[in-house]
Amino acid sequence: MNSELNTQYAVRRKDLLHPELSFVINGVLFDVFKTLGGGHPEKYYQKAVAAGLRARGLDFVEQYYVPVTYSGQHIGKCYLDFLIAHKIVLELKRGRYLPINVVNQTSQYLKSLKLQLAIVALNYETNLLRSFAYSLAWFRDETFHR
Repeated sequence: MNSELNTQYAVRRKDLLHPELSFVINGVLFDVFKTLGGGHPEKYYQKAVAAGLRARGLDFVEQYYVPVTYSGQHIGKCYLDFLIAHKIVLELKRGRYLPINVVNQTSQYLKSLKLQLAIVALNYETNLLRSFAYSLAWFRDETFHR
């Protein structure tokens, strides 16, 4: 990972998970959505985000395989959009709202991978940058499973 994680901003809160890495990821997301605008298929945003992550020297796996098991048996499979630095799940979604099924799916990814932080980036075609900032959601596993 390159020196871009060493931002000039001091993180004062101790309860944030991976704040420097999250800051860089959010910068990539804003750059991509600001540059591309709205209306493209999700796969193009995914390719652009991958290029942005790579340009910043971040370690990531695209389309990361997550097995679905029941009583120790493999019963299915899912693929999350990005696993970044083996710490953060990044999911890209199109639409105006964040449906509960996306929340539940992301929460399951966190549980399966024993991680604590996911970023779900939502975008839609009108007023893109503002809606993206408003719709960006951080999920901590314990928020959904108390």
